[in-house]
Amino acid sequence: MAAAHDREIDDHAKGRIISDAPLSRPVPVALRYDPASSPATVRFVFPHGVEWSFPRTLLEHGLRAPARRGDIEVWPCGRVQTVVEFHADDGVAVVQFDTAALLRFLRHTYAAGASMTTH
Repeated sequence: MAAAHDREIDDHAKGRIISDAPLSRPVPVALRYDPASSPATVRFVFPHGVEWSFPRTLLEHGLRAPARRGDIEVWPCGRVQTVVEFHADDGVAVVQFDTAALLRFLRHTYAAGASMTTH
């Protein structure tokens, strides 16, 4: 996990791929943020190089209420889970995260942005 004073944030979270199968599959996801190159954007990087970039505000809003922008939708699922839905030409991936992991990542992104403005 990256320290708050680092410029780039590279946190990690476990997501669960939700599908029609009886059991969901765990998937490691790198949560990345680089205020130097794109201060309004977060990136979710999945195994095999699959990466999705979207506005940090979408993630923030989606933790509280359903929010969608383009091919990505985020919404709270109960009190401790958040769902992120990724739409692509070949289908939809629905991934459930612990909300606490996403909140921690957002806190790190704001700390990184604050340290950039004080240097």
